[in-house]
Amino acid sequence: MIKIIKFIELLILGIVFPSSIVFFNLSEYILIFLWIVFFYATMIYLLVYKKKIEIRKFLKVNFNKNKDYLIFITLRWLIASILLFFITQFFFPEKLFIIQKNSENILWKIFLIYPILSAFPQEFIFCTFFFLRYFSILGNYRKLILMSAIIFCFAHIFSVNFVAPILSIFGGYFFAKTYQRTNSLLIVTLEHSLYGNTLFFIGIGWFFWGGSVGS
Repeated sequence: MIKIIKFIELLILGIVFPSSIVFFNLSEYILIFLWIVFFYATMIYLLVYKKKIEIRKFLKVNFNKNKDYLIFITLRWLIASILLFFITQFFFPEKLFIIQKNSENILWKIFLIYPILSAFPQEFIFCTFFFLRYFSILGNYRKLILMSAIIFCFAHIFSVNFVAPILSIFGGYFFAKTYQRTNSLLIVTLEHSLYGNTLFFIGIGWFFWGGSVGS
């Protein structure tokens, strides 16, 4: 019975909820909906699993254990950034450095705000909460990582374009894999922030936010 409840919950949070946002044309309020899901996940984390929110644990990183993987994800990000630049330049040249062209002062604000208001709650939901909550119904980490990536991808249909979900399936897989390897919410949040801020810096991040929703 508990597994059925979790499966229904996963369908609601992962499929019905994002579909409803698009159906009712509420994409411009996506940040509010993200934090609603974040608070729900936090309550389950605290009340059902009796977990404690410990800032020290969140900030703690075992560099000795994760050194090689940290180097790997840094190199992966650098290579992905170069690819994203050329993809944007070739397929969407009008979006290249679009933020800098329209507002010189907003980019650094995005760099500061995005990790806290967007990357952190997303990684708590799609990694910390997701792994704890749904391992029992998926059975192994391979399925867990794949499902996390799929749900992460589908969550980005709010952008009402094909670019954001396509990029998100790769991002979702990277982040879930990183969390599985490091068991660190901080590391996966930082990795997500690197990719997110890179997207906005290059300009292809336009497809993830209001610019594409309103077009």
